[in-house]
Amino acid sequence: MDESFTPPPPMSSSQHNHVKRMLNSNRFKSPSKTIYSDRFIPSRSASNFALFNLSPYTEDGCSCSPYGSALRSALFGPSTPNKFESPNIFRFKSETRQSMHSLSLTPFTSQDVLLPGYDYNHKPLKRPRKIPPSSFKVLDAPALQDDFYLNLVDWSSSNVLAVALENSVYLWNASSSKVTKLCDLGVDDSVCSVGWAPLGTYLAVGSNSGKVQIWDVSQGKSIRTMEGHRLRVGTLAWSSSLLSSGSRDKSIYQRDIRVQEDFVSKLSGHKSEVCGLKWSYDNRELASGGNDNKLLVWNQNSTQPILKFCEHTAAVKAIAWSPHTNGLLASGGGTADRSIRFWSTATNSQLNCIDTGSQVCNLVWSKNVNELVSTHGYSQNQIMVWKYPTMSKLATLTGHTYRVLYLSISPDGQTIVTGAGDETLRFWNVFPSRKSQMQEFSLMLDPEMYRGGTGIFFLDPL
Repeated sequence: MDESFTPPPPMSSSQHNHVKRMLNSNRFKSPSKTIYSDRFIPSRSASNFALFNLSPYTEDGCSCSPYGSALRSALFGPSTPNKFESPNIFRFKSETRQSMHSLSLTPFTSQDVLLPGYDYNHKPLKRPRKIPPSSFKVLDAPALQDDFYLNLVDWSSSNVLAVALENSVYLWNASSSKVTKLCDLGVDDSVCSVGWAPLGTYLAVGSNSGKVQIWDVSQGKSIRTMEGHRLRVGTLAWSSSLLSSGSRDKSIYQRDIRVQEDFVSKLSGHKSEVCGLKWSYDNRELASGGNDNKLLVWNQNSTQPILKFCEHTAAVKAIAWSPHTNGLLASGGGTADRSIRFWSTATNSQLNCIDTGSQVCNLVWSKNVNELVSTHGYSQNQIMVWKYPTMSKLATLTGHTYRVLYLSISPDGQTIVTGAGDETLRFWNVFPSRKSQMQEFSLMLDPEMYRGGTGIFFLDPL
């Protein structure tokens, strides 16, 4: 024992009771006042944050800001009420456990901009494209023939429009608006068809006499004249260096401009004038339409048709291959038929038939979108834009006062030119650009690239 230790004096009765109450405070309750815990935890789900102007509210208690609603849901839970009947700003209660997974943040940040027309819970809402109802340019084309069986207008890949007026061919440069006269067949002949080679350097000219001329446009001279047909050549179609010509003599000639012979093969199958010819985009199949109401399909080596479609009840001039689906072919019938029919050359079957209500003169398929244009004659002389495969009408365009017999599309795929017996050429903006479609496709793949604090950016597909 330490010599310096001095024992404490004995406690009084009151001191002893005080120490006992401290040691047993968890069981002791003061008769005069309530003991409160020193830890106060507010209940956020029961708090009226509107009193602190943390988020604006409408009369129905909903947040006016989508960002505010998303933030409230992330911080306080999706079932947090926006209004409370309690007059207290805070109310204390025991805190409940909440899973950390329920506190995952939404994609919204303070820099985000909510886009109109986009549903963030589903795929983008596509706004309907507006097609101008009127042509943006009109050119006079005096003496443009009103003949259903001829093909007198074609637009080249180099952006030059060829137009046949009686016995002459004129070139209109769409970039400079310059007009030049390419050729004149003389008073004893007339032009019945024109067709550009794929590269836009050569122009084929079919005549009433049955001859086919090849013109080098850059030099402005004819490089050869090919014979074979006995009657007028009303339709032409190119496949690389191979030129197909259709005639009133019911035949189709295949001509290779690299060889000396005027033609390399003759195709026989139609029983009346051949008025429509189109090669497929892969250059494997040739479709021909005739005044015998037949649509025939040929391959590169055949002299007899490999497929015959006989459902049309009038002449078949309008023919178009889909650039989006191999073997998908569209054809249109004349006044007694009035229908557009769709065929699969892979299955040798008809896919659909649409009654347009008037003579179908031409068809062209857009390369930029899965849509097509048809031009019409008796009795409405209209131009129609269709969505494939639903065949819903996107637009009906009017302006011509005669049958819209001629149709071609610009190299960028946005503009069409139409010609009629009213001796005018009209230019229409009907299709979107390919770049805009690539941007829309990119947005559908990744909507986040359309959202941001400073602007909109896309990768250039080219």
